[in-house]
Amino acid sequence: MRLTLIAVGRAKKGPEQELFTSYQKRLRPNLDLIEVEEKRRLSDAELMSREAELILAKVPDGAYVMALDERGKPMTSRAFADFLTHEQDTGTRDMAFVIGGANGLAQYVRDRANRLLGFGPQTWPHMLVRGMLSEQLYRAQSIQAGHPYHRD
Repeated sequence: MRLTLIAVGRAKKGPEQELFTSYQKRLRPNLDLIEVEEKRRLSDAELMSREAELILAKVPDGAYVMALDERGKPMTSRAFADFLTHEQDTGTRDMAFVIGGANGLAQYVRDRANRLLGFGPQTWPHMLVRGMLSEQLYRAQSIQAGHPYHRD
């Protein structure tokens, strides 16, 4: 199953980027990163709408879309691994993860998503969420492989 992360903003060098990259390198298959960005000064509502257009334009045809959103349902690491295994076993070819910008995701991105995933009730910086997601994907692969990285 091909994994793609579509995220608003361009990552700059720093600890958040290093965290993401360290786990991204461990993933097999790779996690492809697509960054989208609107540089024009727009109102918050216009910016969210434009970011939504940019995000949805990059979703692979037929992909299962999981949007990371504060309204999303949290999953344990084991449940996340089981979910990914199920999707792979039932023929999902493309899984696209979506992370919005500072204002979050427009409603129509959430509507397009097959599932909303939350990392708890707190609000996390969107650049940090990239690292959190890549770590959870690596952890899921470790669980699937029976590797001792994850301990129940």
